[in-house]
Amino acid sequence: MYEKFIARQPIFDEKLKLFAYELLFRAGPENIFRPQKEASSSVIVDSTMLFDLQTLTGSAKAFINVDLSALQRGAARFLPPDRVILEILENIVPTPEVVQLCTDLRDAGYTLALDDYIGHPKWDLLLPVAKFLKVDFRAADSDTRATVSRRHKGDGMQLLAEKVETQAELNEARSLGYTFFQGYFFCKPAMLNAREIPGNKLHYLRLLAAVSPAAFSHEVVEDLLKSDPSLVYKLLRYLNSPLLGLRGEIHDVREAISLLGDNEFRRWISILAIVAMASDKPPELIRTALTRAFFCEAMANHAGISSQASELFLMGLLSVTDAILDRPIEEVLSNLPVSPQIRTALCGGPNQLRNIYDILLAYERADWPALAAACFGSVETLIPDCYTSATSRAASLL
Repeated sequence: MYEKFIARQPIFDEKLKLFAYELLFRAGPENIFRPQKEASSSVIVDSTMLFDLQTLTGSAKAFINVDLSALQRGAARFLPPDRVILEILENIVPTPEVVQLCTDLRDAGYTLALDDYIGHPKWDLLLPVAKFLKVDFRAADSDTRATVSRRHKGDGMQLLAEKVETQAELNEARSLGYTFFQGYFFCKPAMLNAREIPGNKLHYLRLLAAVSPAAFSHEVVEDLLKSDPSLVYKLLRYLNSPLLGLRGEIHDVREAISLLGDNEFRRWISILAIVAMASDKPPELIRTALTRAFFCEAMANHAGISSQASELFLMGLLSVTDAILDRPIEEVLSNLPVSPQIRTALCGGPNQLRNIYDILLAYERADWPALAAACFGSVETLIPDCYTSATSRAASLL
């Protein structure tokens, strides 16, 4: 069981491909958030020794906060310079000592970013050694965002807009010349004006609807799959992968159902439909859907509702369908015969499934006070383990 909590938040490049994750620290299984004096040193040590940087970020880079203590102790040098970008926190005073320490890190091959940058003159001494400027779109007003861009977008500095939560904010950041984006805008629907769901996505939605009932029709599912040979191929690839460890190859849908059983078959069809529907979206959206599904399922036992594990899995998987289809979640769920519990939870109503979903969202966003408020009993101590396992399982599928 882990004693430390590390959340991660995605950072995208201008093509909306995953570039990095920022790793965010919280002290262990307490019911309240307490700021730690050695937070930066702890996240550095934990990411290299406790959690494993490869598990946390895969092939992406890691943005890691560095405070004054971590700078002075040289903690950042535990990290591989080709895998990380060091964020110099905004509360650091750039004294001659700090400038020299940052210069030494730059000269040793590390990439530096200035966090929560708003163009204050105090940072001028550090600009020559930094490569990234992070601008908080929640804290900086539109004039500040534009001023930073005008001043720096032509001098080789990489501009990163963080806490970008909507498509409108993403569009603004792009128009200003920012080329990296951090936030959960990719999990939000764009709300297109078109009234109809595109034909190919509608087909996958029908497939998802077909397997949603507790007792689904094997014939209906088989007919839907056969109308798209590529789906059959993808399904058989999933089912014949070493991941499932099945003995012998599966050659057709009927055989898959008989070998796996309805519940397991439903799981894999649901995954297949979500992945297919999201093919035109940032890959991180699929990763998020799978991670959420595995996390919610794993939490079922810990929350004392193991009988609802399959519902929790489906809830996590469906939680991004509004972004996939660019429709309100209520509209998406109206086309799916999901259980009332799933519908209530995803639409914001209170129930046991929603409790797990609130825990997931708080952990994703490193909203530690909200996490403490959402947790019950001793469940909080189990979250890092469940989330790390979920990210690994999602990565293995992708």
